[in-house]
Formats: sequence, C-alpha cells, structure tokens
Amino acid sequence: MNFKHIPAHVAIIMDGNGRWAKKRGQPRSYGHYRGGRNLFKVATIANELGIKKLSLFAFSTENWKRPQAEIDYLFQIPIEFYEKQKDKFKTMGYQIVFSGRRDRLPKKLLDVMVEIEKTTSSFRGFVLNICVDYGSYDELITAFNQLTPPITIADLENHLMIKEPVDLLIRTSGEQRLSNFLLWQASYAEFYFTKIHWPSFGKRQLKMAIRSYQKRQRRYGGLA
Repeated sequence: MNFKHIPAHVAIIMDGNGRWAKKRGQPRSYGHYRGGRNLFKVATIANELGIKKLSLFAFSTENWKRPQAEIDYLFQIPIEFYEKQKDKFKTMGYQIVFSGRRDRLPKKLLDVMVEIEKTTSSFRGFVLNICVDYGSYDELITAFNQLTPPITIADLENHLMIKEPVDLLIRTSGEQRLSNFLLWQASYAEFYFTKIHWPSFGKRQLKMAIRSYQKRQRRYGGLA
C-alpha cells in the first residue's frame, strides 16, 4: 500500500449487522452491539493509516421505518458505551463530530453526542464523523431552503452538514447502492463494495479497499 496516496476522506455504509448475527444464531440486537464496538476499532485503524476524515453511516433518515424496539436499542448502544468508556474519549486524540438531524433524537442520546463533541473538540488531525438521522435528501433540501438564487456550488457546499468531498466510499455486506448517503459529496468518489459484514470489517478489509482505490485513475471528467 502506498502511504503517500491515502484517501483523505473515506465514507463507510456500515451494513450487515443483523445478517452477521443471524449467521451465528444470535439476535439482531447482538449484531448491532458488535457493530457499534467495531465502529471505534475501525476509526482507530483509519487514523493509523493516515486517513484525515472518516464518515460512518450509523442511522439514516429512512431507518425510522424499522421496528421501534430495534430503534430504541440502536439509540441505547452509544449511551451505554459512552458511560463505560467515558475516560477514553479524553485521551483518544482525535475529534468526533455528528452529522444529521437532531430534532428527532432522544434527549439522553443527544446529550451524550454533545458531550462527546465537546470533550474531543480540542483534538486536531483525524476526524471521526458519525452520521445519525442523516440523509442526503434532507441535507440538500435544508441547504437549499437557506439560500436565495442565484446559487453557486460554493454557496451550497457552505450550507451542507459535511463539506469535504468523499474520496473513497465503502459499503459492507454485499449491497451495491448508496442508500441516500453523501450523494453530493460522493459525486466523484471511488466505490468499493465488499461482502464482509460490518462487525467483521477490520484492518485487512480497509487496507484492501485503499489498495483498490490506489489502482484507480481519478480523471474528474477529463483525460489522464
């Protein structure tokens, strides 16, 4: 792997928690628990490899269609994890931010998110961006409603939740679609799809994705 050609902004659609659990005879909730733990493991690996920003799709604006019990558990996982690992956030050395709507989230979860952002706000370098109740349609409509014509690309990007373009977008668990994730930011991203379920996605799989990225020619509509 060429460490001089590492993608600056990597985005991952963390798919397959439920299928991972089912293969092991476990309930979907266990898959979500293991997937949540894997989130910070992969973030640490990304930081070590030299990635500047990692955006992870944790909960979409469409995920509200899921059973309420599953939604409640998904929102409970980060609260329990933070309460157990609170001191680690003070020493992990990188910044954590959250992107997405905040008006529909439970207050206890929102309080934890705000506290994590505040605790890690002074760290510089690598940024872990966790997308909760995020969807590109919602992001773009919100941005457009804040602007008045004529609108330029720069105007729109200044009003987006996530401003940096995505270099490499990864989706786990074999599905090959964007699912309303970073549609504007990924307009010239390189895509990498793997059948590995998210709880099993680790350093080897991330390095494979980066090596695949490094073999691509990014022409942005021009010629090599």
